[in-house]
Amino acid sequence: MTREELVAFCLHLPGARVDYKWGSNQVFSVAHNKMFAIVDFLGDNLAFKVDDALFLGLTDRPGVRPAPYLARAHWISMNGSKPPIGDEELRELLTRSHQLVVRRLPRKHQVGLLLDL
Repeated sequence: MTREELVAFCLHLPGARVDYKWGSNQVFSVAHNKMFAIVDFLGDNLAFKVDDALFLGLTDRPGVRPAPYLARAHWISMNGSKPPIGDEELRELLTRSHQLVVRRLPRKHQVGLLLDL
């Protein structure tokens, strides 16, 4: 998946928006400030939140590591220009990241953002 495809995919998720923070980091969030993915995280990396149960298994894969500063919240990081995960799995993980964040919002803010997974 190219960077442009990755950005387009993240933006197509319900309620997603993008901001630039900390220099050149493209931060994707819902509900104004709840991050679910970061492109150009500490260079040419992609970082996003994963399920607690998947965190250790994913970080055991070559090229996937706990995201600096965000690992305690179960974020992973990988090379954004050549992700070590296939496109379909990456789309699924980004969608799950989005939904993990949405499910932590107050119920009134979840309306229209929840997907059937």
